[in-house]
Amino acid sequence: MERLGTGIGWRPEIADAVERMPGIDWVEAVAENVCPGHLPDSLRRLRERGVTVVPHGVSLGLGGADRPDAGRLTALAERAEALGSPLVTEHIAFVRAGGPLTASPHLEAGHLLPVPRTRDALDVLCENIRIAQDALPVPLAVENIAALIGWPGEEMTEGQFLYEVADRTGVRLLIDVANLHTNHVNRGEDPSKALAELPLEAIAYVHVAGGFERDGVWHDSHAHPVPRPVLDILTDLASRFSPPGVLLERDENFPAPAELEHELSTIRRALEAGAVERVKAELRAAAGTASGGRGDALFAAAGAARREAAGGVGGGHLVQTGAVRQEGARRVTGGAGSGTGASRPGNETGATRPGDETGAAGAIRPGDETGTAGATRPADETGAAGAIRPGDETGTAGATRGAFGRPHQEDVDGARQRLALAQAALLSALVAGTPVPEGFDRVRVGVQARALAAKRADVVAKVAPELPVILGDGYRTAFLGYAQAHPMTSGYRRDALSFAEHLLSAGRPGDTGARRELREWWLERSGPAPRSRRPAHRLALATRRVLSRR
Repeated sequence: MERLGTGIGWRPEIADAVERMPGIDWVEAVAENVCPGHLPDSLRRLRERGVTVVPHGVSLGLGGADRPDAGRLTALAERAEALGSPLVTEHIAFVRAGGPLTASPHLEAGHLLPVPRTRDALDVLCENIRIAQDALPVPLAVENIAALIGWPGEEMTEGQFLYEVADRTGVRLLIDVANLHTNHVNRGEDPSKALAELPLEAIAYVHVAGGFERDGVWHDSHAHPVPRPVLDILTDLASRFSPPGVLLERDENFPAPAELEHELSTIRRALEAGAVERVKAELRAAAGTASGGRGDALFAAAGAARREAAGGVGGGHLVQTGAVRQEGARRVTGGAGSGTGASRPGNETGATRPGDETGAAGAIRPGDETGTAGATRPADETGAAGAIRPGDETGTAGATRGAFGRPHQEDVDGARQRLALAQAALLSALVAGTPVPEGFDRVRVGVQARALAAKRADVVAKVAPELPVILGDGYRTAFLGYAQAHPMTSGYRRDALSFAEHLLSAGRPGDTGARRELREWWLERSGPAPRSRRPAHRLALATRRVLSRR
């Protein structure tokens, strides 16, 4: 068991600076950018110093209609083991659609897209999370994402949806307060309400990041300083709960190390402000109890305040490590969402939870309407025992669900089919220019489509940095034109090769020297093995191939 503390996202561009930063307790590395057999020297040195490294996946697509890919799960597990990580993290998002479930072309988004907060999506997501948990050697935490668009016909708020995910699966939560701010600006959602509905004890750690607003839309860029509204949400969270860890994310436009250190200091101050408010509330509650003849509670609260001031981030809240699996956590909490007023994640009894109004069994939780056993939970429709939960069709015990409140497999399979069709239609509109599905905001879908294309151009420029050099100022215009007619169907490296092939087939670029250089680049990478840089050797190989055909 260990606390995470204060951390920063490790990126190759700032690796040296991160190593020298004071007060860094842990780092997070993008899992897909780490090779288990060849760890970057910087990460290895950090590990040797005792700095925790957490792999953060971006391509699993747990919110997609398909079951998680076994190869991707194996790769994530290998990275967790190579880094000696106490947990791994991924996103509540879909990143691809189409394929056999829809008998339509497979499409890749190249970025994280929101999952509809519906009963179908919840059932599919929970099964996908369980599959991932069974394949991983350490606990899994899943992150809420930022969204430019909202799905029509959603049945739950973000807080309710996350509550149900944690309750049904025992998964930990990675709460990104910058994403809560993004959804506030773009979708009108109240961050404070979302925090009030969360199962705070399920939070593994917190992300903080910057962005920018353009034409009334907030873009979660991870390339700008953390704004005040995001820090205010962090303070609000810290006033309710002491997070086990907090991490600053920065992916692009890296400032000087001193500026990053200043941002970390600002984050610490925001946490301290929240802790002060939390301790004040505890002292007020203890003072009220003391006036009734129980002064020892006041001393206990004062002691908690002293410990909070001394302990900093994560005081008293621990992260599972090593062999402690979330499957065990599910057994401890009595299964996933039985719908009978059973304990919620981290609550083996009916004791008062953050936001509860009573300590009785079945105490009122965020969104509850009564304090009776089996009280209405987020999205419940009645307060009776076995109340209707997301995905239930009646309030009777076990209705439409199998053991431990899980939906029957045939119901999940049907949900997968419906979700697959909906996600394929949306993704096709975003990346292939097909009509926008009914109920979506067409303007926002256009904003999201342009954002995906821009993100795609940026990532291709990172994985193939030679292309912007060869094409110069014309790279971005050329790539965006290519992307309009060529949806991504595989990874970014394949995308870079296809882009180069597209240009060469069209006789571009116009400059002969640049076209020759692009052709050499493409030939070097498109074959089964890299071409030798020795002209004589290449000539010998070509001659051998010609002779072998005779």
